Amino acid sequence: MIIVGLTGSIGMGKSTTSAMFEAEGVPVYDSDGAVHALYAVGGAAVAPVEAAFPGVVVDGAIDRTRLSAAVMGNPEALQRLEAIVHPLVGADRIGFFEKAAADSKDIVVLDVPLLYETGGDKRVHKVVVVSAPADVQRARVLARPGMDEAKLEAILARQLPDAEKRARADFVIDTSQGLDHARGQVRDILARLRATA
Repeated sequence: MIIVGLTGSIGMGKSTTSAMFEAEGVPVYDSDGAVHALYAVGGAAVAPVEAAFPGVVVDGAIDRTRLSAAVMGNPEALQRLEAIVHPLVGADRIGFFEKAAADSKDIVVLDVPLLYETGGDKRVHKVVVVSAPADVQRARVLARPGMDEAKLEAILARQLPDAEKRARADFVIDTSQGLDHARGQVRDILARLRATA
């Protein structure tokens, strides 16, 4: 089974590209989705995160705005949070791999926003970086509700620069030329991976 890491900075079109891999029949593990489930009512992260950051749970679920306020700009707090959440996500991911193997899948995709930043690129066979020109990225992100320049800059400060991600990638998907173009790139990557398997 070929394990592909899919990553890209905020606003590059990674979620849309991830859906394209799924549409081609490739199982995709969405690490952000896993975290959302862990933070939801009944999620395994709720109690330990509340213990570490009192006041972040509202109505039985972690309030992401409150949690963000508790860790933003505080590297030690962020490390404490990651020490709780990363092992829980890792356990969830094992189940994903077991199901893909049972279903005889030849390729799986791990959708990980901070793949390089967390060293996740060392645990995959190939890396696909989703990219777009900086002006396209900025326009996409600033169009999101509640987003402003300061928030965007804070997020980008935590992410490896796009140019460095592209330089380290095995494949780059340019999402600035429309959905059909991106879909063609996804299909080409899958064909190339299968040709070398």
